[in-house]
Amino acid sequence: MKHLKNFGLGLLAVLIYFIGSALESWPLDLLHIHYENWPEVAITTYSLIYEIILIGIVIFIFRKEMKENFIDYKNHANDYLTKYIKYWFLTMGLMCISNLIIQIFFTSEIAGNEQAVRTLLDNYPIYTFIASVVLAPLLEELIFRFSIRKMCFGVSWLFIILSGLIFGGMHIIGNATSWVDWLYIIPYGIPGCVFAYTLVKSNNIFVPITLHTIHNGILVSLQILLSLLA
Repeated sequence: MKHLKNFGLGLLAVLIYFIGSALESWPLDLLHIHYENWPEVAITTYSLIYEIILIGIVIFIFRKEMKENFIDYKNHANDYLTKYIKYWFLTMGLMCISNLIIQIFFTSEIAGNEQAVRTLLDNYPIYTFIASVVLAPLLEELIFRFSIRKMCFGVSWLFIILSGLIFGGMHIIGNATSWVDWLYIIPYGIPGCVFAYTLVKSNNIFVPITLHTIHNGILVSLQILLSLLA
């Protein structure tokens, strides 16, 4: 019975995420608000507010566990960081190796998602930084780790594999134009699997959220630095 309840809550959160993401402009359309000619700052502000609302809804669904996890993490943050930071280094190493293999043997092009992020960063740097470093780690870990885990009926290996595949696929599907592009599911799926593993081992969602924040924060900051030096 508990597994069925967890499955239902996990599925509800996943559906809210995907449907909510697909219907981002729906509230404006419903109110007959013409946003096509909005200034960039208004568009990006709306997007950030919309993402925050989605995060709030998902947190509300899991409010009891989130509160327990937060208290536990607050009391043991240093221990968790010391124990699990090595998995971020593992993630970076495996991603670099897999990206290098793909670009040497299959294509010299970077992943479409990476190119999309760079374009967003060039056009909307503040929005991209907040969305990538603050909001994305929280929302994506709640969905691709916390929620997906609840849908796997306590089978850890299934959760880790599914989490990695779905997470990797979500970073590819919108930008894939050939089968070669799908090879990038490997480097994108690696952090998904690793973050899922840290959730299984720690049983605290704020561990993968922290690792994900560090991961995105460093990559986005490096991209900003490189663009400034260019």
